[in-house]
Amino acid sequence: MTTTIIKTTTKILTPLILVFGSYIILHGHLTPGGGFQGGAVFASGLALLIVANKYETVKSLFEKAPLSVLESIGAVGFLGMACLGFAGYTFFKNVIANSGFLLFGGKTPSGINPGYLNTGGTLPYMNIFVGMKVLAGLTSIILVFFLIMRRERDEW
Repeated sequence: MTTTIIKTTTKILTPLILVFGSYIILHGHLTPGGGFQGGAVFASGLALLIVANKYETVKSLFEKAPLSVLESIGAVGFLGMACLGFAGYTFFKNVIANSGFLLFGGKTPSGINPGYLNTGGTLPYMNIFVGMKVLAGLTSIILVFFLIMRRERDEW
């Protein structure tokens, strides 16, 4: 049974947690963090939503957006980015850095990077795909625990 305080707090905190998780994923090549850490933070925001809402709401929310698809996209995307280096280079070669590619192929500054987001090459993409895989995996685990607890509570 959730109270009004829990529901109100969830409505306020969840968007902030999801934005912070996205920030950690996207800035993983510049600051401490990355795909795993950002995915875990993002999954904690989704866990807050799961715990604060009714069973029917949670079930309908995650039936429309299957987490297995998101997890598969993360795995295939990460492997695809890792294989980009095979075109005459080596596995995991950062081929997008300094290439002028649309999003993350900017020129890397010499010395310390002052925070230019578009200089990461393949690293931000890998962080995004790892973040997708981690958030889908952790959210799936939380959902399983939630459903088991719900079933056990209903059996009493």
